[in-house]
Amino acid sequence: QVHLVESGGGLVQAGGSLRLSCAASGRTISTNTMGWFRQAPGKEREFVAAITWITGGTKYADSVKDRFIISRDNPKNTLYLQMNRLKPEDTALYYCAGRRQLITSRQASEYDYWGQGTQVTVSS
Repeated sequence: QVHLVESGGGLVQAGGSLRLSCAASGRTISTNTMGWFRQAPGKEREFVAAITWITGGTKYADSVKDRFIISRDNPKNTLYLQMNRLKPEDTALYYCAGRRQLITSRQASEYDYWGQGTQVTVSS
């Protein structure tokens, strides 16, 4: 089993920045790709970004491309999401997810492990 714990969420003004972290523990060797998803009230969970542990290859949603950066620290088993130029529409509960497959995916259903989420609120 893999345990994922997110941190770093909070309240920020539009245009500001936040960095989310996701600490992975347990059988982390079984996760080859990691991703960030978010879910706003009344909306479906949506893909934000993904990265492979080994190659560092990344994938982003169009809505966050050029503003958010996903990265990982392999020795620390930690995933990050640097969020810049935040907008009110970025307000959501942000989840970290892990996937056994080597290829990144934009589909939440294809991820095997999930954290509890961290709230990000962007005020206008």
